[in-house]
Amino acid sequence: MNEQNIIACICEGSAEQAVIELLLENNKLYFEKQQLLDEKIIRVRSAERFEELYLRKNFNKKITVLRILDSRRENFKLSKLYKDKVEVINIITSPEIEMLIIHNENKYEEYDRSKKKPSDYCKQNLKYPEVKSYVFVKDYFSDIDKLINAIKLYHKKANIPKQEKTLFDLLINDRK
Repeated sequence: MNEQNIIACICEGSAEQAVIELLLENNKLYFEKQQLLDEKIIRVRSAERFEELYLRKNFNKKITVLRILDSRRENFKLSKLYKDKVEVINIITSPEIEMLIIHNENKYEEYDRSKKKPSDYCKQNLKYPEVKSYVFVKDYFSDIDKLINAIKLYHKKANIPKQEKTLFDLLINDRK
């Protein structure tokens, strides 16, 4: 990805949006808010709707679409008109963004044995009933170092397919 591109950052849910906003606000991503399309996080998931709302403008730079989502199978196929103008990169948070909280709480092994979905584990075992909410995630990770550390732990422990990108790949200067 060229760092001069316009970035369209599409977040699947409110928890993902909270994480990306925290990273942006603390200058922890390799791009800045000013590079974002309309200078904001986008919540449109359909490629057709994205084209309709955002790509029918005249751009003098290439656009990189960063899709922050937990599904490897969710399709996002842009029309041929945009084939050479738009690069789509999926940033996978599989199984769920709540894994960052599990890693931060140092509960990965216990979670793994539980065989629960990450969100269910956080709600039932960690007693965080609002774990998927924007407000909870923003508050929980208000200390940006906790978030960065959780992203690094997730990257280290997760079984990430070779060509797959994660939140770790969006970080700047913290890639140790």
